[in-house]
Amino acid sequence: MAGVKNSKVKDTRRSKSRATSHEDLDIDRQRPRGDLGHRLRIAREEKNIGLRELARRLGVSPSLISQIETGKTEPSINTLFAMVSELELSVNEIVFESEGEAGGPSGASKNGETGAARPRARVVAAGPAEPGSPVQHRSNRTSISLEAGVSWQRLTAQPDHNVDFLLLRYPPGSESTPPHSLMRHNGTEYGYILSGTLEVSIGFDKYVIGPGDSISFDCTQPHRFATVGDETVEAVWFVVGRRNTLSVEDAPAEASSVAP
Repeated sequence: MAGVKNSKVKDTRRSKSRATSHEDLDIDRQRPRGDLGHRLRIAREEKNIGLRELARRLGVSPSLISQIETGKTEPSINTLFAMVSELELSVNEIVFESEGEAGGPSGASKNGETGAARPRARVVAAGPAEPGSPVQHRSNRTSISLEAGVSWQRLTAQPDHNVDFLLLRYPPGSESTPPHSLMRHNGTEYGYILSGTLEVSIGFDKYVIGPGDSISFDCTQPHRFATVGDETVEAVWFVVGRRNTLSVEDAPAEASSVAP
């Protein structure tokens, strides 16, 4: 009987441990959501745009904007690009910059005016960061989680407004936008696939690329990413010359020319 009791105690402890682990994971996922949502809310308020007005401009419900800003839901890439476009910001600026990086000390903006300091994006670090170092260690990359488990990790130690240098992760079944809603923005994209298979739509053309394949194209052409198969896609990605996002739009009525 004593053995049975001990077994029950051990099982109870295991159950509590598993529950605690799942709770910690949920909390950990909510932190980057809240940070991004808070950044978007601060940016919207700085532009003096009401929540309902922003929702009207984007063609979405006010409740969706509210849930994103409070960290209750992760935005899709489609919605994120639309929001930063309307707020006249770059994705790198709103997603990855920490306090002071956007405009110097004490939250000063680029034109020298002082505004509300923006919260830091979550940094998972094994040890203290090295201020001023050109090296970005794997253990403390700045990252953001989006809808359907998509994640972007910044591969530069410091933010660069002219170049996004990223590690992209797209789990099986994930996509950058819905099938009939492509996105476009300033700049040129360069990608190299490490693992998995990715379908890249550019205009009406589709390309399937796998490990060792690379691609480059003009970002002003409507484009979309989607995983193929049951393997997570990991890719090194550069976006050069993206200062402001142009728009997110429906699939074009006419075919676009494709950059080599």
